[in-house]
Amino acid sequence: MSEADSHKSGKTPVGGRLHPSRGGVARPGEFVAIYDTTLRDGSQSEAVQFSVEDKLRIARRLDLLGVDFIEGGWPGANPKDQAFFARAKDLKLENSRLAAFGSTRRARVAAEEDGVLKGLLEAETSVITIFGKSWPLHVSRALGISPQENLDLVFDSIRYLKARTDTVFFDAEHFFDGFKADPDYALQVLIAARDGGADALILCDTNGGTLPGEIGSIMRQIALPDVRLGIHCHNDGGVAVANSLMAVECGAVQVQGTINGLGERCGNADLTSVVPNLLLKMGRTARMGMEGLPRLTGVSRYVDELCNRSPQKNQPFVGASAFAHKGGIHVSAILKDPVTYEHIDPERVGNERRILVSEQSGRSNVLYKIREMGIVDVNPEDPRLQGLLNEIKELEFRGYQFDAAEASFELRVRKALGQLPEFFREQGFRVIDNRMVRDDGSLVMGAEATVKLEVGGQPVHFVGEGNGPVDALYTVLRRALEWHYPAINAMTLVDYKVRILGHSSSGRAGTGSMVRVLIEWRDDVRTWGTVGVSEHIIAASYAAIMDALTFKLYKDGATPAV
Repeated sequence: MSEADSHKSGKTPVGGRLHPSRGGVARPGEFVAIYDTTLRDGSQSEAVQFSVEDKLRIARRLDLLGVDFIEGGWPGANPKDQAFFARAKDLKLENSRLAAFGSTRRARVAAEEDGVLKGLLEAETSVITIFGKSWPLHVSRALGISPQENLDLVFDSIRYLKARTDTVFFDAEHFFDGFKADPDYALQVLIAARDGGADALILCDTNGGTLPGEIGSIMRQIALPDVRLGIHCHNDGGVAVANSLMAVECGAVQVQGTINGLGERCGNADLTSVVPNLLLKMGRTARMGMEGLPRLTGVSRYVDELCNRSPQKNQPFVGASAFAHKGGIHVSAILKDPVTYEHIDPERVGNERRILVSEQSGRSNVLYKIREMGIVDVNPEDPRLQGLLNEIKELEFRGYQFDAAEASFELRVRKALGQLPEFFREQGFRVIDNRMVRDDGSLVMGAEATVKLEVGGQPVHFVGEGNGPVDALYTVLRRALEWHYPAINAMTLVDYKVRILGHSSSGRAGTGSMVRVLIEWRDDVRTWGTVGVSEHIIAASYAAIMDALTFKLYKDGATPAV
């Protein structure tokens, strides 16, 4: 009896069997293929909308990173994916292979007549991945067909595609839920895919509710000689990365996931965590290798940028806080040996160590940050350091935060060490909000600001207008300084954030609370952040603006006019 005949008869071919009492998976291999589905599964994230150009850009970065497979989307499912595959034919990928994704043929439609399978072949990729049902619940309720008919869909679709393309992967959708409901049938689905000629069988935790122990237990019961298994996990239980790693321990030689864990609902397994753990902790190898790992952080932030979302600071390996140290005891130990509080060297994944300064800081934090600024000749016993530390702790107690405002921190360091010139002297400011009625009866808001400074020994008094109080204040301050420091016009306000801190010093809450203003700035050379805190939002904004102007002049090496 041939493989096809044995499959159609419903009999299990020799070699396809369950071992419920002992592990049947082959010994884990060292090489693991990385299959990225950011462009397909990742694009299903809420509020994520990739353009065709975005998808092409990400594909190029993934190729540079060195992933094995890039799943581009579902050709024919929507105009965007159709356009992507048309343009992707001109992509010059050096490390990765592009995969088209789709489903098995429809019930009661021959493979050669099925529109989905035709669309997959028309994409002209060397890799095709199709999914099929492996949970009887889905077979009966979602598809409305018999268990045998579903096996036929899987077998026929893969055999048809395999005869016409190089590589075919089969995603066994809901495999672990299916196995828990009916292990014999879940295995029959895998056998049908194997007999159809699939190059790898991908076990999917589609609902994301399986735990690592269950993954291991189920995979140890599978015995399919000469079959390559893969894993595809969703993160609904918060363990997609752990499940993926467990699957590799149990023999999986392909891991599917997305950059930054993008994906429907709670997302997919985050490859920025999976890959470093595989290569650095589990001794596996991958195409990207150790030389590709340093690109990981850059790719992570690039994808976030195209998603128009802020990177997760506490994201393992690639987050800005992944190697950030705040506690004084921690920093003291880090300065002696980074291994004391870092599980890997951050440079291995393209990240960097950050020492934060706060009310929890010790002298070691301050000394580290000073040396990071390039001031290397400071005596650790210099009493000015303790005075600076006391000032920082007092400011943080009042609500200042220097994590995202390192320009404000550097100014205080330079001033404490006598290295900050006085570029101007403040004498006061006033801001007036106003509302005017246009001729057509509509209302328009505006603001007028007045500032008094001393620049070059001369009093400067300027008045200016803006769309709001902060805009007016910043505009008039630039006008007051540009006549002596023309480079001040090169700086631009990029981002403005306000946070209510709670009760004020007088005990008032609500609108009388202390507020913290964080402002991000940019010029042609650098980006920097400043902070101001006050019970008055305009006063807090004024402090942050004055720090920004002073920092700009200092970094430019401006000649003091005072």
